[in-house]
Amino acid sequence: MLEDSSLLSRLDRALLPVERFCALLSGLAIFSLMFLAAYSVFGRKFFQSPLAGYVDYIEAAMPIIAIMGVSYVQRDGSHIRMDLLVGNLKGRLLWLFELITVLLILVLILSLTWGAWEHFDRSFDCSRPFCSRDSSIDIGLPIWPSKLVVPVAFAVLSLRLVLQAVGYARAFVLGLEAPVAVPLTLSAAEQAMLEAEAMEGAD
Repeated sequence: MLEDSSLLSRLDRALLPVERFCALLSGLAIFSLMFLAAYSVFGRKFFQSPLAGYVDYIEAAMPIIAIMGVSYVQRDGSHIRMDLLVGNLKGRLLWLFELITVLLILVLILSLTWGAWEHFDRSFDCSRPFCSRDSSIDIGLPIWPSKLVVPVAFAVLSLRLVLQAVGYARAFVLGLEAPVAVPLTLSAAEQAMLEAEAMEGAD
């Protein structure tokens, strides 16, 4: 991911802290579930009393784990990609392919964002206890916070996709070799070299 002083690059850098924060929340949710699992097993083993509502906590944390970090990995291109095909494309053809792909993803994510918000809105009602129309089965956790995670994460991803679409369109129109604000495709040799350098730095 290249950077410069352009508006597009500044917007890219402005969105990055938000994406990092979302990824941090995802990591903390995973860590919390690991702690709760250890606590539940310890309680069952030594006190015959596992953590009440353990499954409910897993269900509540799952949207954070599964979705909150998606925009962060989309930024640097480490999300699932068709590298076998994309790696063989060059120049304007590559940028056109990437632009079409990002626009299709953007349409899908905007649709999912709207649907996820509607799903959250049906669950949220401040005239009821805990502002929730529904709750988990075991310990009655309100479900609307978990449902709110999905449209928020998709909204951040939508912003990232808009920036990438502009970046790819700019690269296509201007015929740029190394545009800013988009993940650049690396060859297998370049990827191996970066991995080797990372391993050397870890020693």
